[in-house]
Amino acid sequence: MSDLKLYRKRLIPSECILLKDDILISQTEDLVITSWKTLNPKIAFSHGCSCYFLKEGFKISKFYRQDGSLLYWYCDIVEYAHDEQAHTLTATDLLADVIVYPDGRTKVVDLDELAQAFEAGLLTGEQMAAALRQLNHLLTYIYKDKFDQLQIQLESLGL
Repeated sequence: MSDLKLYRKRLIPSECILLKDDILISQTEDLVITSWKTLNPKIAFSHGCSCYFLKEGFKISKFYRQDGSLLYWYCDIVEYAHDEQAHTLTATDLLADVIVYPDGRTKVVDLDELAQAFEAGLLTGEQMAAALRQLNHLLTYIYKDKFDQLQIQLESLGL
């Protein structure tokens, strides 16, 4: 399990980074769970954990402050590419994100970047449609008070 290499690919800015310092906690056919420290020092948060929902097309992360308190849940809409031979998983950020605060407030962000990437030809029509469907699916969990079904994947491990 520990030899799976995780990559984070961004369209804006264009980059693909090996998440070499992420710690792989758990891996199944449907989920990959990691803990991590920020790649670049941040004032608002210092570390967190993520659950890659491989069949859902999103990644749910808990962002923690330096003192260990929860800042928020950050949900990325992503496209996964798993190369079994190379034992890699690349999560391409499809730009639309959802932030869920501890008090339950929810904020959808970066839809302008999603549109910009599509207009610039960085996303295909198929990827754009998938991103919107995955975003809708995630928001359905949140708006129907079922976000806890996603959170439990991390919280059941004490993360």
